[in-house]
Amino acid sequence: METEATSRSVSVEILINFDETDTLSYAAADRLERRERAEIREYVQNILRKRSYLDFLIGHFSNVEMDEMKTSLKNILRLGVYDMLYMDSTPDYAAINEAVKLAKLKLGSRTGDLVNAIMRNLQRDAENLPKPSFEDRNKLVSITFSHPEWMVQRWRSRFGEREAFALMQANNKRPVYFVRANNLRTKTENFQLRMTKKDIPFTPSEWLPGYFEVDSVAPFISNKWLDKGFCQIQDIASGFAPFLLDPQPGESIHDLCAAPGTKSVVMSDLMNAEGDILAVDISSERLEQLADSAVRCHAENIRIRRGDATDIELDEADAVLLDAPCTGTGVLSKRADLRWQRDEEELDYSVELQERLLKSAAGMVKKGGRLVYSTCSLEEEENMGQVSNFLDEHDNFELESVEDYLPEEVIIEDGKAYQTFPHEHGCDGHFGVRLKRLK
Repeated sequence: METEATSRSVSVEILINFDETDTLSYAAADRLERRERAEIREYVQNILRKRSYLDFLIGHFSNVEMDEMKTSLKNILRLGVYDMLYMDSTPDYAAINEAVKLAKLKLGSRTGDLVNAIMRNLQRDAENLPKPSFEDRNKLVSITFSHPEWMVQRWRSRFGEREAFALMQANNKRPVYFVRANNLRTKTENFQLRMTKKDIPFTPSEWLPGYFEVDSVAPFISNKWLDKGFCQIQDIASGFAPFLLDPQPGESIHDLCAAPGTKSVVMSDLMNAEGDILAVDISSERLEQLADSAVRCHAENIRIRRGDATDIELDEADAVLLDAPCTGTGVLSKRADLRWQRDEEELDYSVELQERLLKSAAGMVKKGGRLVYSTCSLEEEENMGQVSNFLDEHDNFELESVEDYLPEEVIIEDGKAYQTFPHEHGCDGHFGVRLKRLK
């Protein structure tokens, strides 16, 4: 039986696909209106942020074990429980009715009755919900804060419980968004006036020029300012790497692992589109996004080349930016799916890939030139540990101070690196260093 797609039904579809393929794709939402697509993203990301806790509640109120449930049933219940407990605009009866309707449609009337029973059991105890209680401290914290146990163990050990709790709580909150005015298409002051005239709330960043903290990116989409290249959506911490590289007009720049190109455009802006930026990435699909972004933003000095940055042959450049692939543990608020896609094996793989990329990038830097290495990770092995290992094997590079380029609040390692944390800095977690080639 076919029924009209809704934000709830498509959210369940996307969550089922994520569980079955380990890939988060919103393609199924393309057939709906913009408002519904936004609702779907909110549903999906918030359910993924709370998935372990939602599963705990479902398991408590169900006579059927979670591991015996079909993937579709799990996700219908996750959405229903989330709807009931966290969506103030959804009355309990509506949350129950919608979940039951989805279950009957996808799995039959008997499963619909099961969903109804579980949801009504939860509704009766909504004022006195059970709390996770396990002897295994990592498991307890994992379920309470909906982070995988391996991550909980690492962070508790490294940061201590209080700090780890604060970090995980920050990851589970609605993310903070920033937009950057693109001076290749407008002026920062003019962009500010645009926001003011449209009654869009914003707060100018004290850390980098042209960045504004905003409540939502929706007005920038609806006003088509992104389409016109007036601005980019970019977290303030993501802007640190290109500002640290400090590209100058007329220079040659290599941007490795560049797609989808936000940093390439920032560097073009900083250079007044004078000079040369070669953006390299292995993904042809993502390079198409980069090309579109460069055209929209009038970043006319960006050239694009598809290739594997671990073995590509390029001329030496004045500066190289390597924003390396990583576990992404610094962006779990915006990308809640990553916490369920990563494990310690993935961390080991990222560290090995970063090592090869850094070695390759070092060979592209002119004598006296500079290399910025950055990640959106919080893990020591991907960050300062990676840099230390690189320096042990490359005596022709040295760390330079970042103090002249970035705010003191984010500077670590006696001025030789930066690191942000979501719970401390109110932005994504990013790391970076600036290296100079000596000989």
